[in-house]
Amino acid sequence: MSGNRGDTMNTELPKVAGLFDLSGKSALVTGATGSLGSMAAKALSAAGAAVTLSGGNLEKLEEMAGIIRNAGGKAHVINRRPDSEENVDAIVQTALDNEGGLDILFVASGFNKAGGVFDTALSDFDAIHDANVRQTWLICKKAGEVMIDQGRGGKIVVTSSVRGVVAADNGTAYCSSKAATDMLTKCFATEYGAKGITVNAIAPTVFRSPLTAWLFDEEGRGAEVRANVLKRIPLGRLGEPEDFVGAIIFCSSSASNFMTGHTMYVDGGFVID
Repeated sequence: MSGNRGDTMNTELPKVAGLFDLSGKSALVTGATGSLGSMAAKALSAAGAAVTLSGGNLEKLEEMAGIIRNAGGKAHVINRRPDSEENVDAIVQTALDNEGGLDILFVASGFNKAGGVFDTALSDFDAIHDANVRQTWLICKKAGEVMIDQGRGGKIVVTSSVRGVVAADNGTAYCSSKAATDMLTKCFATEYGAKGITVNAIAPTVFRSPLTAWLFDEEGRGAEVRANVLKRIPLGRLGEPEDFVGAIIFCSSSASNFMTGHTMYVDGGFVID
């Protein structure tokens, strides 16, 4: 039998205590003030990690850090986005300076501006691919370099979308950027695997955020659009930020040590054929 380690059955139960414990780990979250990024920061902290928060809004970063600290966690702030090598170096160095290392990277930074192909300016197309592909590549490259030098493995989790595999008629820029994100995940996983670094993506469908609040309205256009989206979702509802906590911790912990290069759809079944 494949995987057999002897002639007798192992009678011990698997050890599950501590499987999702991140105590003593150093985690970095980019886009830490967005709906998914802030939930990731809080979830990683709740699991025991010290969290470095990166983003473009200093006031919101300090507010998020205060929430974590008030709950007994450790949080550090750097008011930069991963949009240049200089900024990426500074972001990662903040985690190294404060925590002495980096064990987890969660990439929640990104950008979208919906529009049909003839309504999308080249500058918007470039901005979407810059934020979702180029910046993801930059921060994953730097984090991987640090994790390899440390020699103790690591966890990288990036944010994709169901729109990486399901097209939208107003999303040539966004959908193509998320398809590229999925392939980046596979390529980084291939390169980093031998060093004990797993790289996976979490792909949401529509979930509650300031940008999607209108879809949760009970009347008007939001209700109409939501009804059309729900036709594809077997669970019959849109997502909430809390729905991603389990996937965030799973991909960031030893529970996922033998999973890499995958896109995990947290979507209520949206991508089911």
